[in-house]
Amino acid sequence: MTTEAAEYFSRELLGWYRQNKRVLPWRMNRDPYRIWVSEVMLQQTRVDTVIPYYERFMDKFPTAEALAEAPEAEVLKCWEGLGYYSRARNLQAGAQEVVSRHDGVVPDDKAAVSALRGVGPYTAGAIMSIAFNRPEPAVDGNVMRVLSRYFCLEDDIAKPSTRVSIEKLAASLIPEGAAGDFNQALMELGALVCTPKSPGCLTCPVMAHCEGRMAGKEHILPIKTKAKPPRPELRLAALVTGTGSHAGKILIRQRPDTGLLARMWELPHIAGPSIAAAEDSDMPKKRRRAGAKAEPVPQRVREEQMDILCRTLAGEERVLIRPTSWWGEAEHVFSHLVWDVQVYITEFGFMLEEAAAAQEASALLADRAAEAHAVYAWQHDAGNEPAAEAAEADNLASLPANYRWIGPEDMSNYAFPNVFLRILREYWETVD
Repeated sequence: MTTEAAEYFSRELLGWYRQNKRVLPWRMNRDPYRIWVSEVMLQQTRVDTVIPYYERFMDKFPTAEALAEAPEAEVLKCWEGLGYYSRARNLQAGAQEVVSRHDGVVPDDKAAVSALRGVGPYTAGAIMSIAFNRPEPAVDGNVMRVLSRYFCLEDDIAKPSTRVSIEKLAASLIPEGAAGDFNQALMELGALVCTPKSPGCLTCPVMAHCEGRMAGKEHILPIKTKAKPPRPELRLAALVTGTGSHAGKILIRQRPDTGLLARMWELPHIAGPSIAAAEDSDMPKKRRRAGAKAEPVPQRVREEQMDILCRTLAGEERVLIRPTSWWGEAEHVFSHLVWDVQVYITEFGFMLEEAAAAQEASALLADRAAEAHAVYAWQHDAGNEPAAEAAEADNLASLPANYRWIGPEDMSNYAFPNVFLRILREYWETVD
């Protein structure tokens, strides 16, 4: 690639952007905090999805100080639906660092910005260039695709060494005094024109010198080795319905303080039999496409799943339930695994004593579960309402601290992962 072609690329791309850039809420000004929030939200998420979340988030947390001081639960609730919740936690932790180290102002210093929690090379480059107009590259997937095609680069962009070389190339292309607009122009071109599967070469402002197009390789570039597919995992979830004073409510629990989806709320659920075990059973062997009709699951398998769900929750959580029917299914995709969530309607029995639950987590649990079911049925028989009410009062008092009974009016108080948010919303619609 000649110097002339590189200068042409920078000049024409910058002119195109300034005439055609989208009106987006984070482009209203060059406030580094606003830009930081937008760049974090835009990771792994489409612009049109982000816009309403961004506007609500900025209304609620307009400054780094406001975000730093907010309860984490409030931040997660505001983020609910965007997924990748570690982004929200890291963003808040970074805001707290800005308050403690920099008096609440995002600094005009690359090393200081890069040292903030959750800020990697791309985010640091975006903040420094867009907010402060510093000549720093901001290389994401869009930028690697655009530059790989224009310069006909055939190195694997999944390799760290390739990213480093593309960052150096991007830095060399930044026009003097226009770092922010140029980096946004690269992102814009990748999002609107030089798209992954159907590049709009005829409308591209730099088509004339695009080496990838001239070599007929625009559809195969960039080169990227395929990531390992996410591992499928069966989850068995309980829609535990309340009775008495909690009639019409559902039992939810909070996840542990660390790990996947930390401190978020969910339906009680457990890991089901492994995929290898399922392949030896009567379960359907292939996952269905989204929107396709589900393969029928034998009733025997449903009963086995209900039994596993009942036993495991009793042994691990001390929650004794009685599954009554299969309700539905949902899917939740993480970067490294896919949850196939099978949901069962269950009735609440009572909380087992901690020692009893530990003793009966194995074979004895089956007998205890059967006994408990009989007791539960007796308590709720039409002739035993007083006993049922007394048992309910005792058991509600013994709910673990991470469990809650909620109705639809309480949904706004708890942050749920998307999959459980969808399930609960659909459930409330069916019972209204």
